[in-house]
Amino acid sequence: MGTRARHKPERLAEKLLQIRTALGLSQSEMIKRMGVEELIAQNTISEYELGKREPPLRILLQYARAANVTLEMLADDEMDLPEKLPSKRKNTRR
Repeated sequence: MGTRARHKPERLAEKLLQIRTALGLSQSEMIKRMGVEELIAQNTISEYELGKREPPLRILLQYARAANVTLEMLADDEMDLPEKLPSKRKNTRR
């Protein structure tokens, strides 16, 4: 059996940047807000936002929590983030 690459969400980088800018945070402030100072450096946030690197699940979860959105909203290219972040409540597709 051959290995297949996992599908990478095409809009993930833009959504991560959208979250940080909507919250009015610098890259280093975003790291502090997520409580992941021991895990990533400022240039890593830049690489996520430029689509050069894909964040691990733990980091995606912290982005979702900061914006009060679901992980599905981050991962699903068909779903847009709410216009206002952080969201008042998590939106789920029904």
